[in-house]
Amino acid sequence: MAQKERYIVHIDMDAFFASVEQRDNPAYKGKPVIIGADPKGGKGRGVVSTCSYEARKFGIHSAMPISIAYNRCPHGIFLRGNMSKYAGVSHEILQILERFTPEIEPISIDEAFMDITGSYHLFGSPVETCYKIKETIKKETSLTSSIGLAPNKMTAKIASDLEKPDGLVIVTKENLLAFLHPLPVKKLWGIGEKTEKALGKIGINTIGDLANRDIKNLEQIFGQNGVHAWELASGIDPRTVMVEEEIKSISNEYTFEEDIREMRLVMDTLMFLSEKVSRRLRKSGLKGRTVTLKIRFADFKTYTRSITLDTPTNFEDIIYENSLQKAQDFDLNKKAVRLLGVKVSGLINPLIEKDLFDGDSAQIRKKEELHKALDRIKDKFGESSVRRRF
Repeated sequence: MAQKERYIVHIDMDAFFASVEQRDNPAYKGKPVIIGADPKGGKGRGVVSTCSYEARKFGIHSAMPISIAYNRCPHGIFLRGNMSKYAGVSHEILQILERFTPEIEPISIDEAFMDITGSYHLFGSPVETCYKIKETIKKETSLTSSIGLAPNKMTAKIASDLEKPDGLVIVTKENLLAFLHPLPVKKLWGIGEKTEKALGKIGINTIGDLANRDIKNLEQIFGQNGVHAWELASGIDPRTVMVEEEIKSISNEYTFEEDIREMRLVMDTLMFLSEKVSRRLRKSGLKGRTVTLKIRFADFKTYTRSITLDTPTNFEDIIYENSLQKAQDFDLNKKAVRLLGVKVSGLINPLIEKDLFDGDSAQIRKKEELHKALDRIKDKFGESSVRRRF
């Protein structure tokens, strides 16, 4: 019996933060808007969070050092950003998506997967459903989105990126391989710049090149990652849209544009990630017992190291101290780092499991109030308004 064709949508809001600012301030429309740290006249630290399409014409992109962005576009409009506002707009968009299917997997504040296999008939065809999703978002929020429609998640995500902004790319089961195979191999999930170069050295430049290689040979060279990449290149991606019922963990990670060796930069990045995870925990009303460090080196070997705490936490200093401790298990003087990640799991709701905190001292409660006050400042003035110093 033939398997029923799936209709998976990946929706990605176009330059989301910058587009919200341009919508809310007509003076910003048509101008280069850069969201991120304070450039301080080209001497600022920190990175670009996102930028408008007008700014991208100057070669500016997310994760670029803010000082470089300023040097490339000193006349740009630099904003700290307002995460509370963006989260509110994101919630509005999610509510719109829920009108089209209950099967939604948000993967960030500005993108999500949807499985419309069981609901598209309510709106016409799968393609008509996608048009209606885009039209409804535009009508109710004045923002544009780009959509990829495909038989699987990986292809839908690739498709949504190809005709930005305001794009709609359709991939059917019949033209799946014809769509994938001419594309550069870096379009596949998990293929970064280093992996792209490694594949190029053995003659693999397109997704089709990868699919046409012997899977055993790829496994010998790249291990299970090679097998997984071959499957994706062959259009094999059985992953379903995961409707999140319960948060199991909260994590953030960062991939460096160039491999790093400076311990200070490792420490800065771990603090940055710990702050983000800590803030997300508090916003979700959660604390966690297990802190996990993820580290990937220049040779693409990836390791995770975990530590379980006696008392659940959502304080960034505790998360940072434990992730840094695990990072120091490695000889970072001899290895260049490509990626760092911080995760907190073993989550509990302290309001439900009060008995775990009966021993909390007045000092801990005071510290919690301080963190909540800092969160309110960041909600009002942006993520970069308060930063911890070592």
